Amino acid sequence: MDLTRTNNRPHLLRLAAMSALAMALAGCRVGPKYSVPPSVATAPPLAYKEAPAGDDTWKVAQPQDAMLRGKWWEIYNDPDLNALEDKLNIDNQNIKQYFENYMEARTLIAQARSQLYPTIGVAPSYSRTQSSSTLSSGAVSSGTSSTGTGTGGTGTTGGTSAGATTGKQVQIFSIPFTGSWEPDLWGKVRNTIRNAQYNAQLSEADLENERLTEQASLATYYFELRGQDALIDVYRKSVDADQKALDANQGGYEAGTTDQISVVEARNTLQNAQASLTNLLVLRAQYQHAIATLIGQSASTFTLDAKPFNATVPVFPIGVPSQLLQRRPDVAAAERAMAAANAEIGVADAAYYPTLTLSGAGGAESSVFSKLFNAASRYWSVGPTVDETIFDGGLRRATVQQYIATYNADVASYRETVLTAFQQVEDQLAAERVLTQQLTQQQSAAQSAQQYVDLEQARYDTGVDPYVDVVTAQLTLLSDLQALASLNTSRMTASVSLIEALGGGWDASQLATPAQVSKKIGKADLVKQP
Repeated sequence: MDLTRTNNRPHLLRLAAMSALAMALAGCRVGPKYSVPPSVATAPPLAYKEAPAGDDTWKVAQPQDAMLRGKWWEIYNDPDLNALEDKLNIDNQNIKQYFENYMEARTLIAQARSQLYPTIGVAPSYSRTQSSSTLSSGAVSSGTSSTGTGTGGTGTTGGTSAGATTGKQVQIFSIPFTGSWEPDLWGKVRNTIRNAQYNAQLSEADLENERLTEQASLATYYFELRGQDALIDVYRKSVDADQKALDANQGGYEAGTTDQISVVEARNTLQNAQASLTNLLVLRAQYQHAIATLIGQSASTFTLDAKPFNATVPVFPIGVPSQLLQRRPDVAAAERAMAAANAEIGVADAAYYPTLTLSGAGGAESSVFSKLFNAASRYWSVGPTVDETIFDGGLRRATVQQYIATYNADVASYRETVLTAFQQVEDQLAAERVLTQQLTQQQSAAQSAQQYVDLEQARYDTGVDPYVDVVTAQLTLLSDLQALASLNTSRMTASVSLIEALGGGWDASQLATPAQVSKKIGKADLVKQP
């Protein structure tokens, strides 16, 4: 329904009244209100099941309701790890990718917000025309005509026969302005803006989750590499000891005090240790290459020197279960996805209501440029248009149902994310507790194995036992020391996984508000990469 009128002053008053009414109606917003659905989030457990209670083998920081803050990896007091993590936060390419996705999501807010304002355009033009020439006898001349644009347009010339009437030349200068505005009567645009804001918050939470994942991966690879250094040190010491044993047996054989089989056994033990030592270098190289990629450096140019692995699991707060959902960026992302889907339902609901469009046109038009800006050359037209869909074959209903299904799927995803968060914390608490106990037991086993080697070596030296018994004792000790080094590495990486499961140093208060993500993005934030 088009109610456009021209040159009618009383209509301007009616249009102004209609505009005021549209602005008043713009306070309406259809669609469901959003609230976090009930789940385990509304009734979290009072305590973690796997948290240590009265167990002296592993303690957590007190009070337990404290939280890790900021650079969580600094609690390990490892300067090399600190330097690598700082470099990762700057140069990791996955983090950069998620950051640009976040910047893109913020630009969509500005695009949605632009729909609240009118669209205004201008299209200046110039035209010059000449009508055809007609002879008095009714014949048409062979004259030519042309049309040109621009201030430097030229006239037309053409030959005519006797008795012809020359066609009239007309030029028109025009500066038309057009404008239209669709008031947001039912909240379609506002719901679109909310959807974009929530999606931007979701993107920011995804960025923080990716940042935490990359930080934890770096710490894990770092401790794995240091664990390989510890294993390499164990095997190097074993190789040195085996070499001395071989030399001693070779000397004894040459002196006639030792049989040849002892020499062969000592040589075989040395060769096996050397082969195992060489194999350890493969994993160390791979961990080093993985670290290089994480910090944005070519694996071909990165080297991390070996050093003793003296790290221990620090005491840190695990907090209480009620805090967990405020500390996990993936939970925040899942919750914002629900909010965005809820806003989409409001956008779809608005399609059931009529759309009001206020449009107008005006400007100046004249055949003489000097008179273009005279009052007589002005023209205008303005009026509203109301558009309502009468029949769409169920399109709107199906669209609403689509977004409701999307929302319900996001609710299920949110609840699953919450359940997974508690599972991961419980898993890593159990791993930390069990590995701590196992490490203590393995330390005792290694001490016993060392005592076994010392006793067996003494029995061999006195001729009581054959050398094969010494070899057996040495292999037992090597196996126990290898298990001890591996357990220590596993405990360190489990502590990293626990910190990651707890959300690192992040909490929901760091998530930008809808107003903050809606702020204008500076040019420096969106510089095209070379």
